[in-house]
Amino acid sequence: MIKHNIKRRMTGLLLGIAACVTTGNAQNPAPAVKQTKMILVTGATIHVGDGQVIENGSIAFDNGIITAVGTTGSFSGGNGAEVIDAKGKHIYPGIISLNTTVGLQEIASVRATLDYNEVGQINPHVRALVAYNTDSEVIPTLRGNGILLSQAVPQGGVISGSSSVFYSDGWNWEDAVLVKDDGIWLSWPPFLSSSFNYEDFTVSVKRNDKRAEAINVFRSTFADARAYAETQSPGSVNLRLAAMKPLFDGSANLYIRAEYGKDIIEAVNFAKENGVKKIVIVGGDESYKVAAFLKENQIPVVLNPTHRLPGRVDEQVYLPYELPGMLHKAGVKVAITYADEWWRTRNLAFLAGTSSGFGNVTPEEALQFVTKNAAEIIGADKLVGTLEKGKQASFLVTAGDMLDMRGNVIQMAFIKGGKVNLDDKQKRLYEKYKVKYGKK
Repeated sequence: MIKHNIKRRMTGLLLGIAACVTTGNAQNPAPAVKQTKMILVTGATIHVGDGQVIENGSIAFDNGIITAVGTTGSFSGGNGAEVIDAKGKHIYPGIISLNTTVGLQEIASVRATLDYNEVGQINPHVRALVAYNTDSEVIPTLRGNGILLSQAVPQGGVISGSSSVFYSDGWNWEDAVLVKDDGIWLSWPPFLSSSFNYEDFTVSVKRNDKRAEAINVFRSTFADARAYAETQSPGSVNLRLAAMKPLFDGSANLYIRAEYGKDIIEAVNFAKENGVKKIVIVGGDESYKVAAFLKENQIPVVLNPTHRLPGRVDEQVYLPYELPGMLHKAGVKVAITYADEWWRTRNLAFLAGTSSGFGNVTPEEALQFVTKNAAEIIGADKLVGTLEKGKQASFLVTAGDMLDMRGNVIQMAFIKGGKVNLDDKQKRLYEKYKVKYGKK
């Protein structure tokens, strides 16, 4: 029996080694090599990201930084520059995907690949930063649709932890990160709670009896955190309270998950009363009902996915499609997200495209929902979000309209000036099975 077990284990080990050898070529491509010389991309339609469109435009960049953007012929790349002819193509800023678990989970049914939910209810000290997995096979599939930046967000509890923002390219989290610990995430208790009856498939809605209790927990936690932040030399380090200190000096956002209008107003007032400097509403299904309040208090909104049915039977069917435009027209800074999804966020550009078709906004305004506005919300607008001189050269070259499924053909992508390999697992599987099922 002992010999048999040893033999079986050795066989399994050899098979495992063989599998590693045969699948070696199927690993994610290496990250982009750092830019070594000036590059000039010419002849494209450039969508700057701030509403401006440059026909027959050119963009020059060196050492990962944009040095010039304008019409072709108005500037040159200088001697020794690499010139890329992009005539007939389009150039866009890289899409920024907020509120995701990209890099924190890989396979939903395999628990060992899930690292986004920590035990406990009050976890402001939990950091997505160090959990981010740059080897995820999901990440290359996202950048193939234009996602160059993702905000990895912890889930669970009522105070989930802090998010960080990463490029979709890098050897490890240290060189992939753009913004470290950009904000703490809090789930506001809803005014109404719902329960699903599996016997008759009905949903019952009632007032949330545990709401006051949860808010009292927030009050005591924020009071302690604020007192701790005002203490010059605390006797002992409290990791939870120390993690909340950036909320009170304005160096980090407080992201509040809230849907109902009443909840949004109450959550914002609570945060302001407790000295929080920068507040962002996440979810915001009823944000259109309190748009004037949000504008007055300069509160941005990161919306839920809009490719869905309305949340209530008395709402008109196209409301989710129109919601980004409604908020934008009301003067509220708005970004669109795929919520906590990771692989589905690859379709984020199409949410923006739909909003331009239904929300009474132009395609260039809709583009801002996934570029400029998102960059401003995370505090990275001096680096990314628009294509301007002095910003990082992180952009896309597409065959057509990036916000349209027919035109969203990403032909080149640059991250900090480095040209990214756009290969991914789905492309490899397509090439593999094309041999078997393709036309003879």
